[in-house]
Amino acid sequence: MTPALDLLKKVRAEHRIHSYEHDPKAASYGLEAAEKLGLDPAQVFKTLLASSEKGELLVAVVPVVGSLDLKALAHAAGVKKVEMADPAAAQRSTGYLLGGISPLGQKKRLRTFIDETAQPFATIFVSAGRRGLEVELPAAVLAEHTQAKFAPIGRA
Repeated sequence: MTPALDLLKKVRAEHRIHSYEHDPKAASYGLEAAEKLGLDPAQVFKTLLASSEKGELLVAVVPVVGSLDLKALAHAAGVKKVEMADPAAAQRSTGYLLGGISPLGQKKRLRTFIDETAQPFATIFVSAGRRGLEVELPAAVLAEHTQAKFAPIGRA
């Protein structure tokens, strides 16, 4: 189990766990998950961390088929500028390894933003806290348990 799955179990949130054999040579962890689980890549989301000009870490959940729009995230967060967070800082703050960072069950609660393209799907897939492990849940459930805001932060 991972902290993400422990949290979902504890709060009795609606979710399903999906696992696959992770290939360490995979170029993109998110696209690998979509491919190996036979999913629409637009429904699979990656968890990225960005840092504001004040050093605040922010969590961004965006589709694996696109990228994070840093200006849009800064606007959504009400800060001047953000850049991708230092990988070591991201791992320290969340308690997860890169490629397996889940928006759920992080060591430290960070402000979280989910790309608005998640809302039309009945369920979305995010990392469950380990490479090769995804959790499927409604975007509203993810937002509720991360206190996330929906915003147009992804770029196709």
